[in-house]
Amino acid sequence: MKEQVELHKDSFIEELKDFLKIPSISSLPDRKEDVNKGADWVAEALGKAGLENVEVIQTKGHPIVYGDWLHAENKPTVLIYGHYDVQPEDPLELWETPPFEPVVRDGKIYARGATDDKGQLFLHIKAMELLMKENGTLPVNVKFCIEGEEEVASPNLSPFIRSQEEKLAADAVVISDTTFIEKGQPAICTSLRGALAMEVKVSTANTDLHSGSYGGAVPNSIHALVSLMDSLHDDTGKIAVEGFYEGVPEATEDLREEVAQVPFNSEKTKRELGLEAFFGEEGFTFQERVGIRPTLEINGITGGFQGEGLKTIVPNQASAKISCRLVGEQNPQAVYEAIQS
Repeated sequence: MKEQVELHKDSFIEELKDFLKIPSISSLPDRKEDVNKGADWVAEALGKAGLENVEVIQTKGHPIVYGDWLHAENKPTVLIYGHYDVQPEDPLELWETPPFEPVVRDGKIYARGATDDKGQLFLHIKAMELLMKENGTLPVNVKFCIEGEEEVASPNLSPFIRSQEEKLAADAVVISDTTFIEKGQPAICTSLRGALAMEVKVSTANTDLHSGSYGGAVPNSIHALVSLMDSLHDDTGKIAVEGFYEGVPEATEDLREEVAQVPFNSEKTKRELGLEAFFGEEGFTFQERVGIRPTLEINGITGGFQGEGLKTIVPNQASAKISCRLVGEQNPQAVYEAIQS
């Protein structure tokens, strides 16, 4: 198999580049056609690999692509999950090369979606293709369920799964939307924290006001929003929302010992991230903070004048996007209501 991969390496890279060129951004309505192109690309690739019953299934949002090969009698069935949608490309000024014009530098391919999740998905598809070409068969039964809404919290995946339980029935599910610990040391990810996202909007006056005429005498929406966002954590990094930690399991010594066994180089990670120090909830290690503890992060703040130069106003509107990572028995609706109150 390794010899075959090396033999087809150049053509595989070009195929992956074609996939990465599709700006399948699920969160932007004006990219809907591109998301559909991404689904069609996946369906065509599955058919080329020898998968059967390939179909692009429409949902209330973006399509789900399905395909299978079920001829391994008395063998287990493996369901491969992935997603073909990607995050928005902004801020563009931080890209060294255009995000949807893939380039290879120092043995790595750079483009939006190269590692989340088009690159991993591509590997699964090509593995099936090479096995089929070499052996004419697969060692197990295989099903693919590839969605186009993972980057917007998969609103239509759960209804699809519930309505297609027999179609998707499997002995094991393989998801490769996670990372290696480091080069040459892969990891098996058994669980991830849940996600909850929301947007907070603050309005003050009925219009932006001139700071020379009104500044110091009227509320500033951005000041109010920043104060509100700052109140969500205390000085120790703990989330200060009442009731937020309800359902969070105790960090027992056994659990902490298990987390500590995951290889981690603190200084190397700081260098890679360009940081002098980490930040987070006091009393927990880096691995514990990113693995077994919940979070509340401000993803972005918008308000006031954003253009070049100056516009001396007191802005009347501001907004912030927030996301939480949840663990254990935390109830997403309860957390949302706790933050809202």
